Amino acid sequence: MTPEDRQRLERERAPLVFITGASSGIGRALAEAYAARGWRLSLVARRAERVQAWLDEAGIGPAQAQVHAADVRDREAIVAAGMRCLIEQGLPDVVIANAGISVGIDTAEREDLAVLEDLYATNVVGMAATFHPFIRPMRLARRGTLVGVASVAAIRGLPGHGGYCGSKAAVVSYCESLRIELRGDGIRVVTLLPGFVDTPLTRGNRYAMPFLLSPREFARRALPVIDRGRRHAVIPWPMGVLTVLMRWMPRVFWDRLIAGRGRKQRRGDPG
Repeated sequence: MTPEDRQRLERERAPLVFITGASSGIGRALAEAYAARGWRLSLVARRAERVQAWLDEAGIGPAQAQVHAADVRDREAIVAAGMRCLIEQGLPDVVIANAGISVGIDTAEREDLAVLEDLYATNVVGMAATFHPFIRPMRLARRGTLVGVASVAAIRGLPGHGGYCGSKAAVVSYCESLRIELRGDGIRVVTLLPGFVDTPLTRGNRYAMPFLLSPREFARRALPVIDRGRRHAVIPWPMGVLTVLMRWMPRVFWDRLIAGRGRKQRRGDPG
């Protein structure tokens, strides 16, 4: 066997990760972290050209990585991307439903009902569509890890943030339901709740963001959680302590604490 044949076989045996929202932020950082481990990559993004540019710059070729252009709001497109991954690269060891959007809403504004629909279509239905192609094959193989990226915003409601908070609370409950459904099938379901991460989604926030992490630091902390198959993890851990306090705080105190906090920007608001 030639050295080239050995390298090809090693690449084919390398574990595979499927990641949505891979063009920037947390998704890009997770892809970089897995690539550094030598994993094969199956990466999904609306802006696929940005993902390909990064792969080219990093010297990661088609033998290690495949890029799919898809919007998770398009159920047919994201399911097709998953099927292409299965056919061309095989069954992923880890599937990370990371793609999401964050934008404020005002229920008094008629146009924001469409924004609310967009939030749920992306953050919740898009996650289910991401997982869908892989569940039956994972059941047959009796292995695999599904990772849903939620948010600490799932814990309590925030002003102007009803759509995002509600969608991320739905993600937490959905992943918990899925975890229980699949517990006897050899499939692990991990729910990640990032605190504040320095991404395009958070840079317009009009309020303090304690324990802010870079995307790379978040990915560094997230990978061991995924490796261990932890059911539920808030990252970073100090934010986890805060979420416990938030969860158990009486509503009357929460309402007083959060009164006057800056609202999340609506779509089209000036920066």
